[in-house]
Amino acid sequence: MSLIQVEAVEKTYYRGKLKVPVLKDLDLSINEGEFLALMGPSGSGKTTLLNLIGGLDAPTAGSITIGGKRIDRMSQGQLANWRAKNVGFVFQSYNLLPVLTAQRNVELPLLLTNLSGRERKKRARAALEVVGLGDRGSHKPAELSGGQEQRVAIARALVSDPGLLVCDEPTGDLDRNTADEILELLQLLNAEYGKTVVMVTHDPKAADHARHCVFLDKGSLVEGAEA
Repeated sequence: MSLIQVEAVEKTYYRGKLKVPVLKDLDLSINEGEFLALMGPSGSGKTTLLNLIGGLDAPTAGSITIGGKRIDRMSQGQLANWRAKNVGFVFQSYNLLPVLTAQRNVELPLLLTNLSGRERKKRARAALEVVGLGDRGSHKPAELSGGQEQRVAIARALVSDPGLLVCDEPTGDLDRNTADEILELLQLLNAEYGKTVVMVTHDPKAADHARHCVFLDKGSLVEGAEA
């Protein structure tokens, strides 16, 4: 069953009067429960497409439908509410607040909800357990390894129980062994927790952990293959 429908999408940026087309008449369908890798050379439009799917940006033309809703037609306020309920973000840089513990970092998205402090803590602890860091909740980022920091970032993405995880080079700053551990965690979240995962990567070994892979070049899909 299709969860994400990207239809005839174009994205153009402007640098002064210079028109810079990034995505060109792009069509892509992603099924619910998929683990999809987006690959391509630098400047191919991978991150732009990921940002459109995550509702962080809007297309210049075309439509983006996720879970039956046209997110390209939403206002900024509607998009913010939609993202908070439906999308978890994982980036190459972990974006953890250094003055907060792991648990408090994971709790941050829940501060926008009406949950009580006790319920926020309960959900944060559960998310840390899922990523294998149930015993690290009181540690600050400086007391964690890079792989542990990324696990905390993934727990933060999971804490509101979104159906969709969008990951932009999630292992780009990690060594091979640690990267494989993070990718195996994403596989687990996909296979056992039913999360739909869309991941941008330049690393073929990372893409091998996905179920399918699509390739972008100069703003267009050029090839598709099973990973």
